[in-house]
Amino acid sequence: MYVSARTDYAVRAMLAVTAAHPRLVKAAGLAAAQDIPLSFLQGILLDLRRAGLLHSHRGVDGGYALARAAEEITVGDVVRAVGGALTTVRGLPTATATYHGAATALHDVWIAVEAAIEGVVDHRNLAELSIGSIKKN
Repeated sequence: MYVSARTDYAVRAMLAVTAAHPRLVKAAGLAAAQDIPLSFLQGILLDLRRAGLLHSHRGVDGGYALARAAEEITVGDVVRAVGGALTTVRGLPTATATYHGAATALHDVWIAVEAAIEGVVDHRNLAELSIGSIKKN
């Protein structure tokens, strides 16, 4: 799985907002604290807000807060909000990949890879990550 800078920044931003709860987090402070370019972060925050993961509050005392409880937001939610599908094959959804002849079974491999990734990112929420409670296997 390739994790883009955009995806990494989005998860880091969401964890910082989680850690600050119930205080609002300003974009500039978040960018500085997480060493994320502010202009890049603003686009990410917009995507997270559009996906219903963040609320924004305007004004001098404004900033960002989680739109739902941290226990209800998975890493997979964040990844999909900023990057779309978790996996693709040649830029297309994994399920649409078709193969013929000797490569026919390859489709099942890519589906299994997608399921394995989902098994991790869809079962780790922001609350778990923010308190470091994930047990290493």
